[in-house]
Amino acid sequence: MPRVGIALGSNLGDRTANLEAARTCLREIATPDEPFLTASDHQTEPLDCPQGSPLFYNSVIEIDYEGHPLDLLELTQAIERKLGRTASPERNAPRIVDVDLLYFGQESIVTESLTLPHPRIQERRFVLQPLAEIRPDLILPGLTQTVSELLEALK
Repeated sequence: MPRVGIALGSNLGDRTANLEAARTCLREIATPDEPFLTASDHQTEPLDCPQGSPLFYNSVIEIDYEGHPLDLLELTQAIERKLGRTASPERNAPRIVDVDLLYFGQESIVTESLTLPHPRIQERRFVLQPLAEIRPDLILPGLTQTVSELLEALK
């Protein structure tokens, strides 16, 4: 059963409560009795967002998941809708919650709707910093450095 990394983000409303609500929903789909790893929340600057976007709170969790990656993608998108995220025509617009798949075990996946591991993970401090809290020695498929090493390499 693969370990799955999931990034959480929020920059609207009660950001802490939004992330906790997402964690609660993810506990419901995680394999019972398996470790549910969760990083602390990190306040971060918006990246590639519209000017004036509020600060983000970001975190990462890791769960066991029995199922297909595309099924998990559908579930995470349903969690976003359940928690109040609405579609916006503006790219990277502020949002109540963002739930993004980062990796799915050692699988490399490229489809129209999903690429794993996340193609920009090594560029994103707001992902690597919380991920390094829970999985510092993880080496993602297609990479040669640990999460901690990737974090150290960022400017």
